[in-house]
Amino acid sequence: MPTKNGSVVMSVDIRSNGLGPYIPPKRFYVNINGFMKRDASGNPIFTIGYETFTLKSDHFKRSKSRPLWYTQNHSPVLILGGIEDEKTILLSDTNFQDFSLVELSIDSCWVGSYYCPILDFSATIHDAISTESTLFIRQNQLVYYFTGSYSALFDISHSSSSWVRVLASECIKKLCPVFVDGNGSEYILALTTGKNEGYIHIGTITDGRVSFKMMPESWSICDKLPGSNCSINWATYIADEKNLLLLVETLSPNLRARVVSRWAVGGKSPGDRPSLLSTTSFPLLLWSVQDLDFLVLHGTETYTRTAMIPKGLFFNTFNNMLYIWGNFILQSYNRIHFIYLADFPKDSVIKYMVNSYQGDMAFVTEGEEIWYFLEGGYDVYRLVPSKGWDIYFSLQKLQHSFLFADQEFLVTLFYEDGQLYQLIYLVDPGYERLVKRVLPVAQLLLYDQNTPYAVATIGNFWTPSFTNLCPFKVMRLRDLPKKQHLARQELYHAPPPLVSESLGFHNNNTLAIYQGLVYYLLWLHSKYDKPYADPVHDPTWRWWEHKSRYKDYYFYLSSNWLAAEGVYIDMNSYQKLYNISHDHGLPEMVFLDKGTSFSFTVFLTAHEHQAPPSSLLGSSYQVEKKLAVAVVVADPECLDVTVNQDVLLNRKAVLYKITIKDRKVCYDQGISGHNLKKTSLMVKVLGSSGKCFQTTYLGTRTQGHLMVPLLIGCPPGKRLAFDVTYTILHSQQLNKHYFDCVVSNAEMPCFLFRDLFQPFFLVQDMVTGDSGRFLGSYLLKVVGGGRTMDTIRDYTEEEIYRYNSPLDKTNSLIWKTKAERTTQDKKFYIMSQQSPGIEWLCLENSPCHDITPQSIFAPEFFLKLLVSNRGVDTSSYCDYQLIFILHLHGLPLSAQRSLFIVLVSSSLFVGLVVFYILFCLLWPHIVKAWVSLRWKINNIMAAESFYTYATSSAALSLQSQTVSEPSIKPPSNAGSRVDNALEKEVVA
Repeated sequence: MPTKNGSVVMSVDIRSNGLGPYIPPKRFYVNINGFMKRDASGNPIFTIGYETFTLKSDHFKRSKSRPLWYTQNHSPVLILGGIEDEKTILLSDTNFQDFSLVELSIDSCWVGSYYCPILDFSATIHDAISTESTLFIRQNQLVYYFTGSYSALFDISHSSSSWVRVLASECIKKLCPVFVDGNGSEYILALTTGKNEGYIHIGTITDGRVSFKMMPESWSICDKLPGSNCSINWATYIADEKNLLLLVETLSPNLRARVVSRWAVGGKSPGDRPSLLSTTSFPLLLWSVQDLDFLVLHGTETYTRTAMIPKGLFFNTFNNMLYIWGNFILQSYNRIHFIYLADFPKDSVIKYMVNSYQGDMAFVTEGEEIWYFLEGGYDVYRLVPSKGWDIYFSLQKLQHSFLFADQEFLVTLFYEDGQLYQLIYLVDPGYERLVKRVLPVAQLLLYDQNTPYAVATIGNFWTPSFTNLCPFKVMRLRDLPKKQHLARQELYHAPPPLVSESLGFHNNNTLAIYQGLVYYLLWLHSKYDKPYADPVHDPTWRWWEHKSRYKDYYFYLSSNWLAAEGVYIDMNSYQKLYNISHDHGLPEMVFLDKGTSFSFTVFLTAHEHQAPPSSLLGSSYQVEKKLAVAVVVADPECLDVTVNQDVLLNRKAVLYKITIKDRKVCYDQGISGHNLKKTSLMVKVLGSSGKCFQTTYLGTRTQGHLMVPLLIGCPPGKRLAFDVTYTILHSQQLNKHYFDCVVSNAEMPCFLFRDLFQPFFLVQDMVTGDSGRFLGSYLLKVVGGGRTMDTIRDYTEEEIYRYNSPLDKTNSLIWKTKAERTTQDKKFYIMSQQSPGIEWLCLENSPCHDITPQSIFAPEFFLKLLVSNRGVDTSSYCDYQLIFILHLHGLPLSAQRSLFIVLVSSSLFVGLVVFYILFCLLWPHIVKAWVSLRWKINNIMAAESFYTYATSSAALSLQSQTVSEPSIKPPSNAGSRVDNALEKEVVA
């Protein structure tokens, strides 16, 4: 399931494993559809309108075919309008493997005026363009857009809830697509008519936000061109160059001309006005070619009586080829000089064209004819109708193919993965359908080929001898580079778990386990892109980090049918693959970094009947002449190409070793995988166009022509990571110790404030698995910080300058170094691996100064560091930008706070000492006083108790004497004895 990082275009590739019957490879697109939601019942519905389940034949019988416009390799949802008198479009998120007919929920109002002369009203959606996140349509002069819900691309608040009408005060006559994105945005062009004729609105789509800008602002394009009046018929935008190409028709009483003008619409500053770079004028009549295949236009040609009818422009960003089409085809290598292709008939008018961006293109005429053209050549071939098409159609009808019918209506034509497809409406008696089918270009050209032959007598029989028009017999590519590395593909091996049951079939539980494994693998893949580098450069390392020791135990359980889940997962089989090249041929796209190169060899063999002369020199010359190869690069100032030829006379073969190398001059610096320069390499065997074919069990394909798109810049999958493991080891050697935080965190180790800090970084390649030390120069800045992870905030530009610049005079520096290199304006230090360590300062006005301790441990602070090599390192095209959090501990206190703490601590200590001394001196007296006090208290309590007792006893005695006779008189000394006894008790 190949996926592109940060993309919503996804697909599934199905291939045979070589066991059992052969299964041809197939790709299914499963793109993310951001224009659907679920209703209250949980059923999926469209947000752009209402789905119509009835597909009527009138939708396509009355309507002609129309172009399918979308951003190349970026649009997950394709839309197709052009259904007459219906505000309905065809929508598909599977490249029309299946589709939906949707009636759009737009107001369909029509405003006609003197400034917007529209003759009649129609509900037809005339133009429909899809980008990565937004759909655009034009109905009459009104333009609408709808932004889908794509949380993977941008914030969900950028999405639309309904169709948004734009350019409400303008009269739009046409929408022109921009097929290739650039500068991180997608584009669309709107051509005006009426009062603003001669102006263009350039629409920019960035992160789901749509904005239009009118170009020029203060004057019309017609003011800069000859003639009193003009009309812009077509426009195309070259995003990488910020150039605008216009097809303009100028009118005046004595002059009528067609002009192709080139404008620069983007400057260094936002206020720069458009400037005219070049103009090329064309006559009113077509040229006379006199049986030529092509004609180079110099201005001295003769003309026919057929009027020129220009319809549109197309610019291929990869090979810098410009095409003008109508009832003719013009191509240009430099946008100034043109070549007229004479094979295309003057009586046919091209309606639209499609390009594969792999070296071939197709045209559809007003009469629904399909023409084919190989870029870099001059031959144009008619595919439908043709003799080859008649043969192919008859063969398919004999096989009762479901994809063919006697009555067919072409809906559109488009390329998918280098193959040409038709979306066609078929009508059979009682059964009508809309299907997508392959248009086999190579097979049609092979059937259409008129192979000459001669009849010779061999013995008593007449034997035909056919002449092979192809200049070579065999063409092979050898010594191919690793396709995975050049195409920047990250591959994982994730087989399904083994089922322990005797039948070995999977059930819902085992499939759910496998789905969880794949999901977890993708989660590890996305989580691996983090600032701190792992000790092992592999996303799957953490998966089995603590479980690999038990793999033998799990294998034992599964082997003895003891596994609780009934499955066995082989840990060693789930891994990332770095050196796999399972496909033959060159990759569909090649990425080149600064100074990198790749090479391959083209092997050609001659036919047997091309017998060389007797001399050795003649043999070599004949082989070289018959098997000549041309190598063309679109930007020779950017790429250096060398071709080494080796003639093998004994095998009648020639080897061409082709090497392509970047010249290090055509790109500055960029983020990995972004804003790459588009170019291409083309390899062509002379005389092979439309004549060489190879038929295998996979089908028929053309040979002798190769085009490989090249992207120059920082390739995707390269990143900069903080090598914390080696930084800690080096810190131990540099400072003779290393102290981690009291509460350690394995994911974010701490660094002591008073130690020198010398960071090290790794350049990691996620495709090749390489992970090496970053040896270039870089800028290090503190861009944020906080006392805790939750309180980290980003600093302003002014604060960043004060905290990092050696020119700061506000006593705010956070760090300094003894490195002598600085930027040209002396504002920041330039660091490298050889630079001395960083000394932390945290001066008075810095945010990390005087941190209040939150516990008994030393204060801590979290710094957000930015590391960037932009503008200071020339070793790579990559603009590495790494932001990571550094945990500092052991920060010192300020002098004032330290003095305050010392005074408070001293005061407390002195107070405690004085209190202790006083306590020791006064304690005996306190004890004595306490004892005396207790004695007195007890004495008083005893006396009170005795008095109470004595009083009660005397009363009882007196009462007894009055009741009984004779009475007894107590002794006189009894009271004194009692008092003596009480005194002794108290003393005791």
